[in-house]
Amino acid sequence: MSPGIGLMKRRLEKERDAIALAISGIAKKYDVKPDLIKTLETKYHDDAGDWYVALGWDKKKAIIKMDSVQGTITEIKEI
Repeated sequence: MSPGIGLMKRRLEKERDAIALAISGIAKKYDVKPDLIKTLETKYHDDAGDWYVALGWDKKKAIIKMDSVQGTITEIKEI
């Protein structure tokens, strides 16, 4: 029997882990140097277990949604 989701250790436990993954995703998708990307805001959704990170670079902004258990980006929405 496998442990329930509440007993599993999250892969994105800390805010800095989520920010690092979000910056990596934006750098790859938009071909931007990570040094040029700024963190605007972060939020953790307790019920869903998702991280939301808002990033900005040049004149663009994006919100990156990540699954903290899987440690993956689930959505990148440019705003």
